[in-house]
Order: sequence, then structure tokens, then C-alpha cells
Amino acid sequence: MKSKLILPALLLLLQFAARAAIIDTVETYSPSMQKTIKAVVIRPDQYNKLNALPVVYLLHGYGGNYADWINKAKNIEKLADQYGLMIVCPDGNKGSWYWDSPADPSFKYETYVAGELVHWIDAQYKTIKDRKGRAITGLSMGGHGALYLAVRHQDIFGAAGSMSGGVDIRPFPNNWDMAKRLGSYAENSELWETHTVINLLHLLTPGSLSLIIDCGTSDFFYAVNKNLHEQLLYRNIPHDFIARPGAHNWQYWQNAIEFQLLFMHHFFTHPE
Repeated sequence: MKSKLILPALLLLLQFAARAAIIDTVETYSPSMQKTIKAVVIRPDQYNKLNALPVVYLLHGYGGNYADWINKAKNIEKLADQYGLMIVCPDGNKGSWYWDSPADPSFKYETYVAGELVHWIDAQYKTIKDRKGRAITGLSMGGHGALYLAVRHQDIFGAAGSMSGGVDIRPFPNNWDMAKRLGSYAENSELWETHTVINLLHLLTPGSLSLIIDCGTSDFFYAVNKNLHEQLLYRNIPHDFIARPGAHNWQYWQNAIEFQLLFMHHFFTHPE
């Protein structure tokens, strides 16, 4: 009796294994920084059957790297399969904040992620080569980076998200290497004003970007995220805002990414 049950179970296991996302670790070259940068590319199991796929660029936080999401959020591959999309996780260095640093010319991560990497991915993979098929999101430093890049490059990205994002850097002048990228706040306040997400909202018009913002109520970034939400409301910019119990940790982000990718999937499948 047991042998009769084992065979169907084995067949189901093999079928599941055959339907698993493909994870590539790639090396891309940045002409602006003149160096090779690693990235993780997750392709859904149906990649070979599709003509062109949407892409979500997924950014890591301060102190992290390109492999954080696949190492610490184990459901990522299943979500790529579920929604039939690609996920690209670039390396943003320890503390680039995804800026083209005005203080350190060796840091040009805005140019890299929004330009060089997007062009490389489009050349190497079967992607939808249009803003309607591109979204970007991330956690913490990466949440700031995703919104910063999307708002400044609305011709590249059609949707953007943030999880526990540092969406206003000004309350944290001595943290996370930001002064290395911008100079000290005391001496370079104008640069801090122009390089923080909260001060870029004038670049948005209603419907120009599909936006989702998520932050836990116990997160040290909660106040700046709540303020961003209120400023978007004031400007009549449609967006989803999620505030729920949680802190600045992977337990929260493993949950948050499911909401983010569902939102991106809806954007890709409902372009209106």
C-alpha cells in the first residue's frame, strides 16, 4: 500500500522541481564607474514559453548586497513564478543610497541602476522594453533608492514601491554613510534637500507613477513614511499606503514583498 502512495508523491515532487524559478548571478559592467558589478536575476519557470516579461528591480538596504533578497526572503522565487515576472537584484554597494554622489565621483549608482543595468538586462533577457513593463522597489536604503530613481526617471519605470524606506534623509544627518555621499548636512544642506525623496514630489503628477509605500508602525522610519503619505494626499497623487505592526527587520520585509509584487503584477496586467 505504501509503495502505491510513494509513486504519485514522487511524481508531484519532480513536477514541482521542474517548475522552479531560475536564479542567475550575473556580472554587469558599469562604464560610468568603470567596474564590474554583480546582480541576481530571477526568471520564472515559464520564462522560455513567454515572448517578453515584465521586470521588477529590487534594491537591498544599507550594508547589504545583491544576494540579500534570495538569501533572506525565501519566497521570492515562488512569487516570480506566481506572477510570471522577472526580478533583478543589483548590488548598490554598502551605502550608495543609489545616488550619483556629488561628493564621491566613484559612486554613480543612479546612472548604473536606472540606465546601464536596465539596458544590460533588456539586451540579455526577454523583457518588455518599456516603462509599462518595468517597476522598482526596495527596503530601507533601497526603498529610498527605488522612489528616488523612479520619480527622477519616469520614462524608465512605470511603478515604484518602498518598504521601510528612508524617504526623508534629513532627520538622520550622521547615519548610514550618507554624509560620505553628500558631504555633511551642516556644510551641504542644499544637496541634502535635493537628494531626499520627500522633496521630489513636485516632479509627480496624478497617475504619472503607480506607487506603493509600506512601513511598520514600530519602524524608526515610520514618521517620515507617514509624512510622505500625507504629502502625496495633499498633492492628490494616487498611491497605496500600508502601515501595520512591525519593525525594521526581515520578518517584516518577507511579508511586505508579497504586497509589493502583487501591486506590481496588477500594474503590469492593468496598464490603464
